[in-house]
Amino acid sequence: MNKGIFRSVCAVVLAVVVVIASSFTVTENKVVSDFKLKNVDGKMVSLKDFPEAKGFIIVFTCNHCPFAKLYPPRLNALNAQYKKLGVPVIAISSSDTVLYDEDSYPKMVEKARAEHFDFPYLYDNKQVAVRNFGAQKTPHAFVVWKENSKWLVKYNGAIDDNGADPAKVNHHYVADAVDALLAGKEVAARETRSIGCQINLRK
Repeated sequence: MNKGIFRSVCAVVLAVVVVIASSFTVTENKVVSDFKLKNVDGKMVSLKDFPEAKGFIIVFTCNHCPFAKLYPPRLNALNAQYKKLGVPVIAISSSDTVLYDEDSYPKMVEKARAEHFDFPYLYDNKQVAVRNFGAQKTPHAFVVWKENSKWLVKYNGAIDDNGADPAKVNHHYVADAVDALLAGKEVAARETRSIGCQINLRK
């Protein structure tokens, strides 16, 4: 192979590797701050409102994203399974409502009622929580765990590996992470790629 072509190929490969690596920012054990956001029931909610919680399944989602629309039943199921074990679900919408009117607070209330949400659905209108966690897509899930009075990220990424068909899920990333933590074990898959609509951050 011509040396010039070889160098060009190597440069392209290196660039691809850098792009792939940059899409997987290691956030394990990142400390996240508490927040106080308005729930769809009108009340303000923060992590400290759950003093008995061992951890949380925190999912950044929204109303408008087609991929996010696939997950409400699974979020209800996760909350039903893990809330009683001290790991409740909290959903947060940080969507730019100027771009997406469907994500306005009144429509969040309608969504929660229509989908029978049995967990908080919080309105991050100032995008404080999304910047704190570094969420990128909807849905983007985080499993946080309490250690020494701090909330540490133990998993972040996709909820599972098949948004389209729950019956064909092979890897339940969030559930597997919570199960491991409840058993006092290390999380095997600590980070995966979240798939869905981009969360647009306002400047």
